[in-house]
Amino acid sequence: QETRSNEESTDESEEDESEEEPKLKYERLSNGVTEILQKDAASCMTVHEKFLALGTHYGKVYLLDVQGNITQKFDVSPVKINQISLDESGEHMGVCSEDGKVQVFGLYSAEEFHETFDCPIKIVAVHPQFVRSHFKQFVTGGKKLLLYERGWMNRWKPSVLHEGEGNIRNVKWRGHLIAWANNMGVKILDMISKQRITNVPRDDISLRPDMYPCSLCWKDNLTLIIGWGNSVKICSVKERHASEMRDLPNRYVEIVFQFDTEFYISGLAPLCDQLVILSYVKEISEKTEVECCARPRLDIVQPLPESCEEISSDALTVRGFQENECRDYHLEYSEGESLFYIISPRDVVVAKERDQDDHIDWLLEKKKYEEALMAAEISQKTIKKHKILDIGLAYVNHLVEKGEYDLAARKCQKILGKNTELWEFEVYKFKEIGQLKAISPYLPRRDPVLKPLIYEMVLHEFLESDYEGFATLIKEWPGDLYNNTIIVQAVVDHLKKDPQNRTLLRTLAELYTYDQRYGRALEIYLTLRHKDVFQLIHKHNLFSSIRDKIVLLMDFDSEKAVDMLLDNEDKISIDRVVEELENRPELQHVYLHKLFKRDHHKGQRYHEKQISLYAEYDRPNLLPFLRDSTHCPLEKALEICQQRNFVEETVYLLSRMGNSRSALKMIMEELQDVDKAIEFAKEQDDGELWEDLILYSIDKPPFITGLLNNIGTHVDPILLIHRIKEGMEIPNLRDSLVKILQDYNLQILLREGCKKILVADSLSLLKKMHRTQMKGVLVDEENICESCLSPILPS
Repeated sequence: QETRSNEESTDESEEDESEEEPKLKYERLSNGVTEILQKDAASCMTVHEKFLALGTHYGKVYLLDVQGNITQKFDVSPVKINQISLDESGEHMGVCSEDGKVQVFGLYSAEEFHETFDCPIKIVAVHPQFVRSHFKQFVTGGKKLLLYERGWMNRWKPSVLHEGEGNIRNVKWRGHLIAWANNMGVKILDMISKQRITNVPRDDISLRPDMYPCSLCWKDNLTLIIGWGNSVKICSVKERHASEMRDLPNRYVEIVFQFDTEFYISGLAPLCDQLVILSYVKEISEKTEVECCARPRLDIVQPLPESCEEISSDALTVRGFQENECRDYHLEYSEGESLFYIISPRDVVVAKERDQDDHIDWLLEKKKYEEALMAAEISQKTIKKHKILDIGLAYVNHLVEKGEYDLAARKCQKILGKNTELWEFEVYKFKEIGQLKAISPYLPRRDPVLKPLIYEMVLHEFLESDYEGFATLIKEWPGDLYNNTIIVQAVVDHLKKDPQNRTLLRTLAELYTYDQRYGRALEIYLTLRHKDVFQLIHKHNLFSSIRDKIVLLMDFDSEKAVDMLLDNEDKISIDRVVEELENRPELQHVYLHKLFKRDHHKGQRYHEKQISLYAEYDRPNLLPFLRDSTHCPLEKALEICQQRNFVEETVYLLSRMGNSRSALKMIMEELQDVDKAIEFAKEQDDGELWEDLILYSIDKPPFITGLLNNIGTHVDPILLIHRIKEGMEIPNLRDSLVKILQDYNLQILLREGCKKILVADSLSLLKKMHRTQMKGVLVDEENICESCLSPILPS
C-alpha cells in the first residue's frame, strides 16, 4: 500500500485546520490496482476477509490481496462489470455485466453457471451459504428480480420474485432476507416464507435512479440501512405477534432512524453504532460560477431518531473526482477489520480506524507532546511505530525551543530515567544555550550518577554568577559527585576577590567538612558564628580542636556552649574551661552556675570564687547558692555581703553562723520589716529572740500591730499587751485583739477536739488490751512463769 502524497492522496483538509483529531486514516490501494487503473476503470468491487474482487469497465474481474496485488484475473465480458457477489466462504463468485451476461462459478472448483439475458443485468447476489448443497441459490436483476435454484439433475430453475417497477438497481442478501431496490423503492423478501414483508418507498422521485442509485447495507441479520439521494433510513426487521398475524407476513419492518444528509449518498457502511457515509458533492466554482463536481466526502455520523450528529467529515482527493458522478462511487467494507474501501473509476482508497500510533502521530503533529507521551505510556504494549523515549526527547526539544527551560529540565527526570549518556547529552545541550542553572535541580544524584565533570561544570556556572545557588547545590549534592579539591580551589580563588563574603565562607566550610578537614571548617564556622558549629563538633568529635576556642563558642551561644562542655567533661575538664574563661568572669559565672545547678559538689573548689561572681553578675541567685552550697566559706561570704550591703544574704549568713540576735537586729533596723522579723523568729524558735523582738517593737505602733496579728501561736499575747504604754495609739488594735481572741478560742476548740479523740482512742486500746489479756494461753511443760520463774505446769 502506498502512503498518500500531497499530489495524489486522500486529504483531510478540513481536519488540517481543526484541532479535532480525525477518526479514520486513508491509504491508496496500489501495486496491481495502480497498473489496472492506468489502462482500465473500476466499475465495482466486493470485499471478503481474505481477498478483494475488482470489476472494470472493460469486463475484467481481478482477485487482489489486501495490498492490491493481483492474484487472479477473469475475462468475463467485453463491456462493463456491473456487480460482483461472493458467498461467505469466499469460494463462489457471481458476476453480471452490462451486456446481459451472468456467471456464477467456483473459484476453487469446476462448478459453473452461465446465462445471457436480452437486457443489461445490473445486479447479482449469491446465497451467503452457497457453498452448502441445499443453498445453491442466487438472484439477478435487470427488468425482473429472478431467483435461480439448483434442483433435480443439477439443473437451474429460475423463478420471478418481482417485476413491473422498473429496473432492479441494487440487491443485498443476508441470512434468509433479500433486500433490493428498483425505481419505486426498496423491498425485503423473507426466503423462508417466500413473502415480501415490506416496501420502503423512495423519498425524492425527482432524482434519476440510474444517476443517483440506492445504497443498501445490512448491519446485521435484521437491520437494513438504506441510503438514497440525501435520505438515510435504518430499518429493523421484527417478528409479528401471533395475535396480529391474520393474513399478514410473520415479520414486519420498522424504521427506527430516519434523517437527511447535506449531500447525495454514494455508499453506506456500519461502524459499531455509527454510520460511515460516502457522499457525492457538488459546489459552485469560484472562477466560473458554474456547478461542478467536488471531492467526495466520507462522514462518520451518529444516528438519532430524526436527525444525526456528525462525528467526523473528511474530503477525499481521489483521482479524476472532477469528472465523476454519484453513481461512479461505491463504498464497500470488511466487517471484521473495520476497513472501508472507496471505489471510483480511477482510484481505490482504503479507510481504516486510526490506532494508537496514528493518535500519537496526530498529537505530535499538533505539538501536543505531553498528551502524546501520556498516550504512549498507557499503550506502550500495543504501539509499534513509536517509542516513549523518542517522544519524550522530542517533547524536551520542543520545550527548549519555546524557551520553557525549567519545564524541559523537569521532564528530563521522567524521560531520561537512568540513561547516563542521554543525561550527559542533554546537560551539554543546556550548556550550549546557557541554561545549566535550569537543569541543575533535576540532575540525578543516585542511581545513576553522571561523570564528575558534569557536576563540576554546573557548580562552576553557579560560582560565576550565583553564590546562593552555588551554596544550595553544595548543601544538597553529596560530596562524592564531584572532585572536592577542584571546587575548594575555585571557591578559594573567588574569596581572594571577596574575602568577607559570608556565603562563600559558609560554603567553603561545608566543602572542608566533606573533605574531612574539620579544623578549618570549625574556624570558619566560629568566625561566621554559624549555628551548625555545635553539630559539627558533636558529629566529628572535635573537642580537642576547641580547647582554645571556648571563649569564641561562649560568645556565640553561651547556653549551647555550656551544655556541650558539661555534657563532655571527660573530653574537656572543668578546670580547663574555668582556666580558659579566667579573663571573662561573666562567662565563667555562666559556666559555673550551670555546673552548680547540675551537681552541687562537682565544682566545690570554685564555690568561694562563685560568691564574688554571683555578687557581681547574678545577685538574685546568690542567696539560693548560699543556701544550697555546703562548701562555700561562710566568713568569706559574710565579708563580701557586708561590703556590698546585701542585707538578706547577710541575715542568712549571720543566722547560719549562730548569730541570730544580730540577724534579727539587722532585719528590724535595716529592713524594718516586722513580718520578716516575725518569720525569722518563728524559724529560729528561740524565746530570747521573741523577747528581743517585743522590746524592739514596743515603741513602734505598726510593729505592735504586726506582732499582735502573728504572735498568738508562739508567745503569750499577754506579755506583749502588758508592756503597751497607756495612751499609745496602735493602728487596728481592736481587730488585732479580736483576732487574738479568735485564735485563742480556736486553740481551745482544737485542744478539746484532740482530747476527745485521744480519750476515745485510749479507751478503745484499753478494751483491746483487756480482751487480749483475758484470753486463754496455750502452755506446756516447758513454759515458765515470768514472775517466779517456776514451771507453769507441775511436773
